[in-house]
Amino acid sequence: MSLSSTGLREWARYLKREVVVLWICTRHPRTPWLAKALALTLVGYALSPIDLIPDFIPVLGYLDDLVIVPLGVWLVLKLVPEDVMAECRAEADLRIEEWRSAPRSRLAAAVIVVLWLSALALLGWLGWRWLGPWPAD
Repeated sequence: MSLSSTGLREWARYLKREVVVLWICTRHPRTPWLAKALALTLVGYALSPIDLIPDFIPVLGYLDDLVIVPLGVWLVLKLVPEDVMAECRAEADLRIEEWRSAPRSRLAAAVIVVLWLSALALLGWLGWRWLGPWPAD
C-alpha cells in the first residue's frame, strides 16, 4: 500500500483537528477528570525532553513517540463522552476556520525573521570577540 501526498495531507489535517479537539476537551467542564489527567500527562510526555527510549537509539528512539502519543490521544478521546466530544469537535471546527481566515502579515513575518537573524549575528559577534584570538604580548 502506498501513501499518496494527498492522503498524507488529509491524515495530517485530521490529526491537527483532533489535537485541537483534545485541547478543547481538556477545558470542557463535563470531561471526566481521568481524561483530563491523561491528556495533561500525554502533553507532558510529548513535550518532555526525557523519553522512555532515548531518541538517539536508531529506530526505537522515535518508535515510542510514534506509538505512545497516538495511542494516548486515542485513549483520551475514547474516555470523553460522545455528547461532549460532539460539542468539542464543533468548537474545534469553528476555531480552525477562524485561524484560517485570520489576516496574515508577510511584513510582520519578515520583521520577526530579521530580528532573529540580528540576534543570532549579535551572539555570533559577541562569541567571536569573547572566544577569538588573544592579543600577543
